[in-house]
Amino acid sequence: MGLGVLKDGKWIAHRDQEDEQGKFIRPSTTFRNQITSDGSSGFKAEVGRYHLYISWACPWAHRTAIMRRLKGLEEAIGLSVVAPEIDQNSWEFSDTEPDSIPDNVNHTKYLWELYLKAEPNYSGRVTVPVLWDKQTNTIVNNESREIVKMFDTQFDDAKNKVSFYPEKLQSAIDEVADAIYQPINNGVYKAGFATTQSAYDEAVSELFANLDRIENVLAKQRYLCGTRITEADWFMFTTLFRFDAVYYVHFKCNLRRIVDYPNLWNYLKDLYQQPGIKETCNLDHIKRHYYRSHPNVNPTRIVPKGPIIDFEEIHNRDRMAIAV
Repeated sequence: MGLGVLKDGKWIAHRDQEDEQGKFIRPSTTFRNQITSDGSSGFKAEVGRYHLYISWACPWAHRTAIMRRLKGLEEAIGLSVVAPEIDQNSWEFSDTEPDSIPDNVNHTKYLWELYLKAEPNYSGRVTVPVLWDKQTNTIVNNESREIVKMFDTQFDDAKNKVSFYPEKLQSAIDEVADAIYQPINNGVYKAGFATTQSAYDEAVSELFANLDRIENVLAKQRYLCGTRITEADWFMFTTLFRFDAVYYVHFKCNLRRIVDYPNLWNYLKDLYQQPGIKETCNLDHIKRHYYRSHPNVNPTRIVPKGPIIDFEEIHNRDRMAIAV
């Protein structure tokens, strides 16, 4: 997630792209190298070699923090967390902002400096997450879905050996992840950043048609790919977690709240209550980022107090079959 670009070595704050119909267009990520357990890619999975840069506010970065936690990679992969609000200088590292962690590897003040360290002539979007290689002093990857998969499958030293991308379900996981990406994960942005009524109407209709579809899927099975939690569920989780607090109001995704969906709401609580997940969820950073970093959407930059959401409320998903 990012709200600006680097051009000729300078940070330029601006909205993300839109087409002539006012539709939000998310550009592709740039750094796509892969970490492998055997090092055949040139980036070997080694304890202490890599460092992850994230924002607690960003759903894409949140995915990677979740997998780092679930796999027990906290000691193997370092972490820096930017301050929640983006200003004219992009994402900023702070040693005073609560729940932020400064860049103790490259000692940068702004995230865009990291991109220039990796590629001095870099021009393009500056986004989180960023996976950094301390050995070669470069960005390995800034595509969240690929970082999640690397954490899940390539680190033999991970303390938790549970796989969220099991071989028998890989095709199904990829299919579900693809199916929810544009209409749901990116769909909230397409609605929120639309600049014409028709673009907004199209995005929000597609979003809720797909939420309705997932609601029906979850009426029949506990998780998106059946009886066990997979990467696809965590891709869905980070959008659902932000929905009622941010997307419902700030992005005008207000046909229904997630709490209005019996299956989606209980599914969300089920995932939130998994060990270690609560610690990756920071609604203060999330609300401050969205409501204060998008002046074109919220010119007053006022952060609402609510809503009150009890993610620790008892859920009913354990009545359904679960993998053993």
